[in-house]
Amino acid sequence: MTDRSRVVWAMCLAIVSAACAKRAEEGASAGAQPAVSARTTIVASGPFTETISTIGVVVPRSGHVASLSAPAPTRIARVFVSTGQRVARGDSLVEFEQAGFEASASSAEAALSGAQQAYDRAVRLSQAGIVPRKELDQATTDLARARAEVVMARRSRELSVLRAPIGGVVTRMAAVLGASADANQPLVEIADPAALDILLNVTPSDAGRVRPGASVTLSAGQNADGEPLGTGRIFDVGGVVDSASRAVAIRVQVPATTRPLRIGETVSGQIVVAVKPVAIAVPLEALVPEGEGYKVFVVDQAGLAHGRPVEVGGRTARVAEITKGLAAGERIVTFGAYGIEDGTRIVEAKQ
Repeated sequence: MTDRSRVVWAMCLAIVSAACAKRAEEGASAGAQPAVSARTTIVASGPFTETISTIGVVVPRSGHVASLSAPAPTRIARVFVSTGQRVARGDSLVEFEQAGFEASASSAEAALSGAQQAYDRAVRLSQAGIVPRKELDQATTDLARARAEVVMARRSRELSVLRAPIGGVVTRMAAVLGASADANQPLVEIADPAALDILLNVTPSDAGRVRPGASVTLSAGQNADGEPLGTGRIFDVGGVVDSASRAVAIRVQVPATTRPLRIGETVSGQIVVAVKPVAIAVPLEALVPEGEGYKVFVVDQAGLAHGRPVEVGGRTARVAEITKGLAAGERIVTFGAYGIEDGTRIVEAKQ
């Protein structure tokens, strides 16, 4: 073989080698799996406490709140307190114009005096046989009515100055100096800040699973990640559905807290409805909606993720019970599961 032939042969070998290498590289690229950074966890079995998440508000306890209004149509003459002010039992709150109450009391006293004289006269005449018995009966009725009117007039005069029936905080003050007021218009509300409950709202179906005495983990704000407030106990489950919210009220005793609660403060609760000694639970972020159910991505030994349908049982604010589809010891994708496809290579993300 000549030198020129050797050169040509070497060039052909180089071209063929380069083409083969390129084809092999393209094949390797076509067969490689995409890599996605995600967090994973090993599925484990253990005790599972099912809870219902709900939101509520701090309210005064029944029997420890008072709503006051005017005893009769009148006008407001003086206002002694304002919203948020602490008051003791017997403190003056609102004073109404006195003239009308004094006139009513005087009129009732005069009517009673006249009814008493008429009754005494009817007794004497009846005993003498001068008037029939029915006139004495009528005088007796008139006297009883006059006495009742005096009692009412005196009571109205006493209520012409509204006084605190309990010690507490003024939670509402609707009285305006010089404005008119009547008995159907609540003017002042007082609540005892040391006697508070938490009123939670649940759906009618969830209410059927809640029992008095169940524990409730409480947090400030609208979710379980708020400031921990302690664990309360349910002492009343409402028997009716609220027509506006379509919810059932659950009343919880306020536990000893690290700080005082405020009436009207928003509180979230996790109500315990079931406790299972052995169950499989996964973080909520591992669940990926699929149709009407859910799936999770299971990571095999080669690091590839495979979607698998699962059946979900109870839940809490952070985890869900898996009743079918997973076994203890399997590795699943948690944070980052959305958007993953079958065969995706999983690279463990840093926490």
